[in-house]
Amino acid sequence: MLGTNSAAPAKGDWIKDSSEATFMKDVIDASVDVPVIVDFWAPWCGPCKTLGPQLEAAVTAAKGKVRMVKINVDENQQISAQLRIQSIPTVYAFFQGRPVDAFQGALPPSEVKKFVDKLAALAGDGGLGAALDEAEAMLAEGAAVDAAEVFAAVLAEEPQNARAFAGLARAHIAAGTLDQAEALLNNAPAALAKAQEVEAARAQLALARQAAKAGPADLLRARLEADPSDHQARFDLAQALHASGDVEGAIDQLLDLFRRDREWNNGAARAQLFTIFDAMKPNDPLVQKGRRRLSSLIFA
Repeated sequence: MLGTNSAAPAKGDWIKDSSEATFMKDVIDASVDVPVIVDFWAPWCGPCKTLGPQLEAAVTAAKGKVRMVKINVDENQQISAQLRIQSIPTVYAFFQGRPVDAFQGALPPSEVKKFVDKLAALAGDGGLGAALDEAEAMLAEGAAVDAAEVFAAVLAEEPQNARAFAGLARAHIAAGTLDQAEALLNNAPAALAKAQEVEAARAQLALARQAAKAGPADLLRARLEADPSDHQARFDLAQALHASGDVEGAIDQLLDLFRRDREWNNGAARAQLFTIFDAMKPNDPLVQKGRRRLSSLIFA
């Protein structure tokens, strides 16, 4: 869970005062997973009073992807000597236990932000990707409620995360709370509305709505055996097969329907195939095979 991930600490842990006694823990050990900025300052240093707040603001904006440690050089002269601090302010950046960047003197706010952003990129997503992987595993195992909690926690850290937003919608779908999933997707932020992950969640919601109305597959098969040209029965059978988990069977029936009459019901077979494909991962073998077969029928 997010709360146990050392790369996503509480906000109060992102910036702290340190000393020679805790330098190893606060800087070297902490930098194994997350870059740590060390601000060497003193109360009498004028430029330090400007740079310090700028660094703190940039670190706070990074939301845990970078941490900051403040060292008062007057009170910690030994560590200052070891790192050869000759003037202040001096700023070091550590990652994976070693110095990776540094500068001396005050910088414009834009340069401070650039310095912090570059460090944040070293740590990738600050552990959010691992949390999303964990949520996906929960969802695959049927723990929809637990998965929803993790997706929501990631969204709280990163509101524009399309994978987390779509994951939360899919968790609602898996839990059967389709109205909540629909409300969430209908209110997707503009920046996320057209994301592939969100479009996939919309397709899954549409299929879930259909599944709730799907008829008995055996009766639909019997209708088709009695009349293979009953296109509605074939379309309904595809929906029933998909609802039962037989995705390949559903695709086969829809491709057969498209082959028989591609214009039936305003191209319903093709539209339903695209809905199924959109709901799945693009590299899924069933999607790749189905798209190839559909293309061959379209251009035959």
